[in-house]
Formats: sequence, structure tokens, C-alpha cells
Amino acid sequence: MKTLYRSHYNLYGVYVTADDRYLSLVEILDKYKYQPWLEKRHEQLKTAYKVAPVLLKSVTRIEGLLFVFFLAMLIQALIEREVRMGMKKNGLGSISIYPEDRDCESPTTSRLLSLFDNIEFHQLWSQSTLVQTFQTELLDKQVEVLGLAGVPLEEYSQDE
Repeated sequence: MKTLYRSHYNLYGVYVTADDRYLSLVEILDKYKYQPWLEKRHEQLKTAYKVAPVLLKSVTRIEGLLFVFFLAMLIQALIEREVRMGMKKNGLGSISIYPEDRDCESPTTSRLLSLFDNIEFHQLWSQSTLVQTFQTELLDKQVEVLGLAGVPLEEYSQDE
């Protein structure tokens, strides 16, 4: 029993960092040490989302608020992943989403969503009857991003 306890005790502080059996120990250590991939998302809590101390009266509320921020970061990562996978699938090394049509190899969600800042949707109603719908026409760049993200144009537009 003492031997089992000692062997278990020796594993405290040891964490699984990779499940790839083909990596050498040096490669596993390098992967573990390269944490900016993960830390970048946590940095966004304080920068993009401006998370700051808040007086919430219960732990449950704090957990709920942080869960909402976690979901926002998850959705943001999924949008970026979907567009980047679409770029790879279509053989695109970059897309022109910066001002002056400069190329971007790794588009961020913030930059992608800013392309749609000028989109407007209005409905004209007379009493309880819809008279007409007005919608901003999408630019080629916006159509390209929607295609890369896997969003069908029919789902995006409000054609009646």
C-alpha cells in the first residue's frame, strides 16, 4: 500500500499535455510551453470584453456571468475557425478584409464582424401590415466571408 501511495504521490503536479504518442518528450514539452494559443483567449477577457471586478451577491451569479463570457469566447473562436477552415478548403492563403484591400492570413472575429457594421434592415409597416422591407445589399467581400463561414446567403437575407 505504501508503494502505491508513493507512486501516486509522485504524480502530483503532473498533467497530461498531449495524447499524441508519436511526439518525442522534447516536442511535448515545446507544445506545453507554447501557451499563447490559450492565453490569448484569456487575455481577451480583460481587453476585448473588459471584464473587471463586479459586486455580485452570490457565487452562482459570478459563475453565471463568467459562463456567459466563456460562451462568447467560444463562439468567437468557432467563427474564426470556420472562416479559416473555409479559406484552407478553398485554397486561400489570405483574404482582403483590411482597409485598402490589404490581405489578412488569420482573420479575427472582431475584424470579420466589423465588415458587417454598415448592414441595415428596415421594415415599413402600415398599421399591422408589412408594406416593404429595405435591406442593405451585400458587398462582394461580405458575400465571400459568409461563404467561407458556411452561411448560406438565403439564410442571411430576408427575401420574401
